[in-house]
Amino acid sequence: MLVTPAPTFLDLLVDGAPLSRFDELLGTDPDPETRRRRDLALTLRDLMARRGAREAELLALYETAGDLTAIRDVDTILAAIVRRARQLLHADMTYLSLNEADEGGGASYMKVTDGALTAEFRRLRLPLGTGLLGLVAQTGQPYFTSDYQHDERFVHRREIDDAVGGEQIRAILGVPLLVDGRVIGTLLATHRTVRRFPPEEVSLLTSFAAHAAVALENARLFVELDEAHHRLREHARGVEQAARAHDRLTRVLLHGGDLADVVTTLAEALDGRLTILDDGGALLAGSGPVPADWPSADLVARAGQAGRAVVVPAPAVVVAPAMAGPDHLATLVLEVSEQLTEAGTRTLERGAMAAALVLLGDRAAEAAEERLGWALLADVLAGPGLDPPATGGSGAAAPEEHDGDRARRRQRARRHRVLLDQGCVVAVADVEGLDRAATARVAGRVARDLHGLVGEQHGRLVLLATGPGLEPLRVGERLREALASALTDPEGSVTVGVVEGPADPVGPGVAEAVAEADGCLRAQLALGRTGTVVDPAGLGVVRLLLGRSGPEELDAFVSRVLGPVLDHDEARGSDLRTTLEAWFAAGGRAPAAARSLHVHANTVAQRLARVDALLGERWREPEHALDLQLALRVRRLRT
Repeated sequence: MLVTPAPTFLDLLVDGAPLSRFDELLGTDPDPETRRRRDLALTLRDLMARRGAREAELLALYETAGDLTAIRDVDTILAAIVRRARQLLHADMTYLSLNEADEGGGASYMKVTDGALTAEFRRLRLPLGTGLLGLVAQTGQPYFTSDYQHDERFVHRREIDDAVGGEQIRAILGVPLLVDGRVIGTLLATHRTVRRFPPEEVSLLTSFAAHAAVALENARLFVELDEAHHRLREHARGVEQAARAHDRLTRVLLHGGDLADVVTTLAEALDGRLTILDDGGALLAGSGPVPADWPSADLVARAGQAGRAVVVPAPAVVVAPAMAGPDHLATLVLEVSEQLTEAGTRTLERGAMAAALVLLGDRAAEAAEERLGWALLADVLAGPGLDPPATGGSGAAAPEEHDGDRARRRQRARRHRVLLDQGCVVAVADVEGLDRAATARVAGRVARDLHGLVGEQHGRLVLLATGPGLEPLRVGERLREALASALTDPEGSVTVGVVEGPADPVGPGVAEAVAEADGCLRAQLALGRTGTVVDPAGLGVVRLLLGRSGPEELDAFVSRVLGPVLDHDEARGSDLRTTLEAWFAAGGRAPAAARSLHVHANTVAQRLARVDALLGERWREPEHALDLQLALRVRRLRT
């Protein structure tokens, strides 16, 4: 019969027996040697248990570190860190704060919690050095307390203590999150009972914080890498987009496209609203209309001086100048929903170069058309039968215009979009303060809009506008405004004389109309009334006198005819001149003149008697009365 040997303390240790089995084997009256063996076995049992727990913790730590490394989203990592830390330490709550710099020396703010009870705690922000968390964040060293509320080692603040009390926190362990020796935040584990933190827990949380900091930094680097990849993809897409836009712009130029084609190409390529303005801010092409205060003159000037695009972040607007050497031809204004990329900005600048080339081509075509138009108008004004040379002693007559010449002239006029046989208006302008080239360019635009011709005669600008229903004064005012807006000299002026021309704008009556309009202009200049528009009706009979007289002759005429009356008014403070004007206007009837002057008829009679004394009684005779009325009219116009 086999006898089973009695178990030893070593057997119980190997079997993992409970503590009660060790007490049973010890017996009630053990000898010292047996007790020593039992104590040694229990010591080994505790050591094995601690090592097993440590191995389990390390295994959990490594598994957790591996899991954290696989996560790339920063917020997800932060949430995983506090959740795993709580599981590892069997804590009631864990939380993580991140450091931030400010003018007060910096602070650590609560980023994420696990197990928190109150919303106030989740929004907590601690200045560095304040409380246990602030001390760890400032020094980069682990700290713990078994009962925070009664621990005087830390700087307490009421709002922080209230938040900690609201969570019923007693014991706190905090360790730093370190990256390259720099504290980026703090990881804390808490219990809602008073207890100590053994070194194993401090070491475990410190190790976990080291892995968590690496995972957090890796996640941040992954985010930066993703952003770099995104920027690289966007840049590559922008370069490809710019290349496509460049090809399309090249095709637009090669196929004779206009500014509208440039706008369409750029607006599609850059996904925005594009407008092209001329150097005066007027709309050339685009969706328009453009607000009166946008873009600002300062912004356009900055773009022109820089010679490249200027970006305005809010609203997202890019202004690019279309330059030809130092000349600022136009301005491209792009409005986009998002900030334009660098490649997009360069694309807009290429579009501005294309717009400048289109404008230069248009200017060259306009200049050629203007030269042909000037030549045609010169032919009209100097053609046979219009401006005959002086005859000699033989009395030979001027040559007649052949039908073939007239037909060719009308054909040339049609090519210039002149409307034939529908009436015309002739305007002659005196321009001061604008060079000849600019004057021709501006007047050419007006002529094209009015289906007309523009040229020069005797140093003055001549405009021939064609079409039914044209009003001379409106045509003259349009020409004056266009030229005045282009003046470069602040002292400059534009004065225009206009008349209604013949039905045939290239027929023999044009030269006479030009001479009549020029007479109105000269009369207006003689009166010193620059910067105005006048037609024959505006001058009346005075133009017969003013057309051949200068300012000095006019003043002498007024002084000779009306001088004594004017001198008397100035010396005595009387108003004989106004009385004379009222008397003539009333047809020589004193009562009617008195009513218009709001005075008694006797007063008018007395004043007229004074005029008799000054001018002589013959001033009422028709011949003298006409001179007197002319003098009164001239003086009124001159003043």
